[in-house]
Amino acid sequence: MKTFDISDRDHYRTKVFPSPFHSRQAALNENKVWSRWYDYQSVPAYTCETHDYFAGRNACGVFDLTPMTKHRIGGPDALPYLERLMTRRMEKIRPGRVGYGVWCDDHGQVIDDGTVFHLREGDYRLCSQEHQLDWLLMNAEGFDVEVFEETHDVAALAVQGPTSFAILRDMGLPGIEKLTPFGLAHFDFEGTELTISRTGYTGDLGYELWIDPDHAERLWDRLFAAGEQRGIKPLGSKALDMLRIEAGFILAGVDFMPAMHTVRPGHTRSPFELGLDWLVDFTKPLFNGRRALLREKAEGSRYAFARLDIEDNKPAHNAYVFDKKGNTIGWVTSAMWSPSAKKNIALATVETPHDQPGEDLQVEIYYQRELQWNRKMAKAKVVEGPFWAPERRRATPPGEW
Repeated sequence: MKTFDISDRDHYRTKVFPSPFHSRQAALNENKVWSRWYDYQSVPAYTCETHDYFAGRNACGVFDLTPMTKHRIGGPDALPYLERLMTRRMEKIRPGRVGYGVWCDDHGQVIDDGTVFHLREGDYRLCSQEHQLDWLLMNAEGFDVEVFEETHDVAALAVQGPTSFAILRDMGLPGIEKLTPFGLAHFDFEGTELTISRTGYTGDLGYELWIDPDHAERLWDRLFAAGEQRGIKPLGSKALDMLRIEAGFILAGVDFMPAMHTVRPGHTRSPFELGLDWLVDFTKPLFNGRRALLREKAEGSRYAFARLDIEDNKPAHNAYVFDKKGNTIGWVTSAMWSPSAKKNIALATVETPHDQPGEDLQVEIYYQRELQWNRKMAKAKVVEGPFWAPERRRATPPGEW
C-alpha cells in the first residue's frame, strides 16, 4: 500500500497555488477577482456569470479543473478494492471507460460522489469534490493496492458546449469523433500524453482534458487557437454552477453534506435519498454500507431528491418547501432562473413521498427590491428528469454545430 508523499511540496508554506493555467486565466479575467478552490486560485467569472454561461450553452466554455481532487488507484487488487469501496459494480467500467459513483460509510450515508476513470487495465483515477485520501487509505487495509493523491500532478480543463467537438477535431486529434459518452482516449501532445474523456458537469456535449502541468499553457494556447472561430471562451465557477443545476447534477456540500463532515445525526443522506439508487448494486456480495442500505430499501427512505419547476422568476434560494396543506416537508438546496429552459428551477430535499413527478408543492421565497425584503409563496411542481438534456450530448459522432 502506497501513501501520499508530500515531502517534496511546499504545501504547508504556500496557502494557495496558482493553477498551471494561471497566466492565461489572468489575461482573460476582466474582473480581476479570484476565489479559492481548495489549494488553488480559481476564477468566479471572467466577465459576468451570465456571459460565461452562454459560452457554455451556445458555443464552448473552458473551465479549469486542476483544483479538483484526484486520486490514483492501482495494483493487483485495484478492482476488488474499488468493489469494496463503491456501491456500484466496478467491473463494468472497462479500460477506456469512465463511471460515476458514490461511496458510503457503514451506515449507508454518502461520503462523496465522483468519477472513476479506468485509464488502462488495473489503473484508475478517482476524482471527487472533497479530499478523500484518509478514507481511501483506511479502506486499503488488506488489499495489494497503491493509493495516492495526484491533484498537483495533473492539469485539467473541462471543454463544454456545442462546438467543443469541432474545436478538438480542429486541434488535430485523430479519432476524437469516435469517442462515445463516458469514453476516454490517449493522444500524443508535443511529446507528452494528453488524455481526453467525453465527460463533464454541464449536461451538454463536452470533454475533459488531462495533461502534465508543464504542458498546460501550450494546451490552452492550441485549444483557444483552434476555437477562435467557434466562440470559445473561458468559463468561471459561477457559470458552471448554473450549468450543473440545469443538468440536475448534485454538488457535495451544497445539495448534500458529506458523511465525514457532519456533526449532528440525520444531516447526512443515503444514495436513495439523493436519487442515486441506480448506483447501488445489491448483487455485489460486499461493499461499504451494504447492510444499512438493504435495510433502508426494505423500510423506505425518509427523504428524497426532487427537481422543482417554480412559478414566476424569483429564484428560491434556501427556501422551505411546503405541501398543499402548508406543512413544511423540505428545503431547496440549489436554485436559479434558467436562461435556456426559461424556467425558475430548483433542486430540493423533500420528505417522501412528495418527490413524485407532478406533485404540487409550494416554496417560500424572499427577495429584495429597492432595499425592501418581500415574501412570496410560489407554486412549485415536481418534474422528472433534468431541465437541460440536448440530444447532441450523446450523439456519436457529434455534430459540427
